[in-house]
Amino acid sequence: MLQVRNIEKYYGNQNNLTKALDRVSFDVADGEFIAIMGASGSGKTTLLNCISTIDTVSAGDILLDGESITELSSGELAKFRREKLGFVFQDFNLLDTLTLEENIGLALTLNHSDPKKVQKQLQSIAAQLGIGDVLGKFPYQVSGGQKQRAACARAMVAGQSLLLADEPTGALDSGASKNLLEIMTHMNQKMGATILMVTHDAYSASYAGRVLFLKDGRLFNELLRGQRGRSVFYHEILDVLALLGGDISDVI
Repeated sequence: MLQVRNIEKYYGNQNNLTKALDRVSFDVADGEFIAIMGASGSGKTTLLNCISTIDTVSAGDILLDGESITELSSGELAKFRREKLGFVFQDFNLLDTLTLEENIGLALTLNHSDPKKVQKQLQSIAAQLGIGDVLGKFPYQVSGGQKQRAACARAMVAGQSLLLADEPTGALDSGASKNLLEIMTHMNQKMGATILMVTHDAYSASYAGRVLFLKDGRLFNELLRGQRGRSVFYHEILDVLALLGGDISDVI
């Protein structure tokens, strides 16, 4: 699904040039759940920004579903984001003046999609995420967990190819974090969502099937979970983080 090919990203000018990404390459298969880890300044958020087209690469190429996103015009980029990418935010980003149903279907409505098709897609994904009975309520009328599910439904409702999450548990307490990670696991395993998640937290990363580690803008290592339990995988992630060196508190 996703092919990242020797991408580089520079910031600044000739007199003060910073290389944020240094020839990073990897593939993401359809249906994978991948976490990206690294210390502050390792390039993980820059990498996600380049994949999401928020930022542009200085060299290399990124292909999603066989289409190079580095060569799209501004109009094509906007269409690409709407149709191909879903975003899971730390604070849900739901609009308080809209019901959950209206929040979930907002992007489809703005795209002038067929109302009957929107309704069918919306109700199907809401049912799969367990919020079909609260669609008529406003965000302030539902629990934090239901807001999380609504935000995840919005990220998937248009049939997006790839879900991107940048520190999705960063502002949540441990209970809410676990709830969100279980929702994302359900989306991945039961609904076929392909997920790329940037996180500094080993516990969050242990929910993924594969973890990529960045150091100084380069791909340092990767771990595959395979059939191992999440607890075992968690401790293996900690071992790799220790090898990264530096202030380990930055990445745990």
